[in-house]
Amino acid sequence: MTTMNISLPEALKGFVNEQVSTRGYSTSSEYVRELIRKDLDRQRLRDRLLAGAASPEADALDDACLDRVRAAGS
Repeated sequence: MTTMNISLPEALKGFVNEQVSTRGYSTSSEYVRELIRKDLDRQRLRDRLLAGAASPEADALDDACLDRVRAAGS
């Protein structure tokens, strides 16, 4: 694992320290890593949603289609 140093205004540092103490994180690094992971997940979801929106329209999912899917799974 590598190290990254960041500078924060006192108010943000206080907020991070409060989150660490009240939300069960062991260190400020653990809290920041969790924020980064959540942001990465949001970006991935956004990319997938945009890709889906840009993809060709699919056939409607009707009872006949569901019956074919069920039959294929049997």
